[in-house]
Amino acid sequence: MEDALLDERALSKLKWRCRRGLLENDLFIERFFTNYESGLTVRQADSLNALMDLADNDLLDLLLARKEPEGDINTSDVKQVLQMLRTNQFKERP
Repeated sequence: MEDALLDERALSKLKWRCRRGLLENDLFIERFFTNYESGLTVRQADSLNALMDLADNDLLDLLLARKEPEGDINTSDVKQVLQMLRTNQFKERP
């Protein structure tokens, strides 16, 4: 069931949960949802939620690849979502 697509209610809750205090983080997250929201799985949402448990500065370090995940969030699923967050950040919008 973890590979099931996220339903609209869960997606809405996830977007609300992903609001951050740092504009830089919000920009990464906004682009992530623009690119991937229609195909997000429950597993990816769980990984994104794990990243949202981090402090803003720690999250930004991961997004900018200044650090890599450590401890409980050092999983293949979190790394996949982190890569999704990092890619296509500086391309023009369609």
